[in-house]
Order: sequence, then C-alpha cells, then structure tokens
Amino acid sequence: MLRKISIALASLGLLAGLTACGSSEASNDEGAPLKVAVNPVPHGDILKFVKDELAEKAGLELEIVTFNDYVQPNNALKEKQVTANYFQHVPFMREFEKSSGTTLAFVAPVHLEPLGVYSRKVKGLQAVPRGGTVAVPNDPANQGRALKLLADNGLLTLKPNAPTTATEKDIAANPKGLKIKPLEAAQLPRSLDDVDLAVINGNYAIEADLAPNKDALAAEKAEGNPYANGVVTLPENKDDPRVKKLVELLQGPEVKKFVEGEFKGSVLIATS
Repeated sequence: MLRKISIALASLGLLAGLTACGSSEASNDEGAPLKVAVNPVPHGDILKFVKDELAEKAGLELEIVTFNDYVQPNNALKEKQVTANYFQHVPFMREFEKSSGTTLAFVAPVHLEPLGVYSRKVKGLQAVPRGGTVAVPNDPANQGRALKLLADNGLLTLKPNAPTTATEKDIAANPKGLKIKPLEAAQLPRSLDDVDLAVINGNYAIEADLAPNKDALAAEKAEGNPYANGVVTLPENKDDPRVKKLVELLQGPEVKKFVEGEFKGSVLIATS
C-alpha cells in the first residue's frame, strides 16, 4: 500500500514538475534554488530526504522537478530548465550525447539500482524453456547492460568485442534460442505475465514492489559496476557551488543510512 501511495504521489510530482519547468530557464545565481530533475523512485525519494533533512542546514535550497521517464530529465537540462539532474549512469548519458549533439558533465556517482532478471513463470534461470521470450530495456545503454547480465548468468554468450550498447546482433551463442523482446523500460514490469523473463531496471522494479535482492533470479553487483546513477549538469555548471554542495550531501553518511534503511538492498550506494 505504501508503494502504491508513493507511485500516486510520484504521478502528482510529474505534473508538478512539468508545471515547474514551463519554458523558463533555471537560475545560475548562486543564491537561487538549485533546480534538479529526477525520476520519482528512488532518486526523488533520496533527494526529498536531502531537501527535508540536510539541505537547509547546509545552506542549500533545492527545487525538485520530477519526470517518470528517461527522456525528459535530459531534455530539461539541455534546455536549461533545470541546472542538474539525478537519474542516469554514464553509458546512458553518452548515448544521449550522441543522439542529441549535446555535451553533458557527469559530476559524481551516488547509487546503483541493480538490474535484475525477474519471472512469474519459472523459478530459476535454468528452467527457462527453449525458445522462451526475454523482455529487455529498449534504450541502447540498458539493452546492452541487460544482455551482459544474461550472458554473465549463462543464458547466452556475447561476441568478444560486443560494445556496452550490445544488441541481438552482438550475441555469439544462444543455446536455448531465446527471443529477445526490447520494450520501453517503464513497461517491463507489466510484461511479466506475457514473457518468460524480464530484465528490469532497478527504479521500475522498486515501483512494482520487486526487490532485486529478494525477487530477482539474478541481479547485478555493486563492485566495479559502471552503471552508478549520479548528478549530471551542463559543463558550464559542473563547478557551481550549489551542485558541489548537493554532491557532498548525496555522498554523505546520512544519505547512505537513509538508502540502506529505506530500500533494504534494492538500492546500493556507489562504491566509487
């Protein structure tokens, strides 16, 4: 029930975020509120904790702008409607830069949302039927990440030179003849009744009451993982004192304690 309430509030937050952005630019005045775009869970939850519990004492005024997809937070940053965003990892950011012609700056990592393999039809990966269907994220960075997770767990083999944006063309061996079905990341939890496996991004898993450390048949580890989500700005704002203060708070012990208590292993503090 609490998660359903959170999702409902997140939806309201989306409307508020869209209204807050409008067509006006965020102020780069060091005395102005720092506008930050986020996805609602867990980024919005974490940033709200910072705003409510830490920011005022640190002399930082935050304005949280919430979006429910992976497209609008970068567009809002590109259009200078926000000064920073907090929802993405470096490989995703690089793909956005390529497709949009925009240069962004990844300031610092904060947390990892482990990608997990989930199923409502089988109890283990080895029970996946021959010719089974596997839903994966359709954005290039996370699709490659999903295929790597499947490869790491023996369901397929990727070519030695497969990029981080690997697709089906980069699969060297697929012993069970699995059918790869790319879907928009937000749709993956809803696909569970229709596919044999779904590789689901951590934030959407949490919203669907799925815990990577409990419900996933396989999940990523934090150590050495390049997919930590962090704070991103435009290059000209990477040294903004407000952005630096935000990073300091997000990487502090209070946020670590909050994340560990609130998400209980579904969100992991970045190790580097």
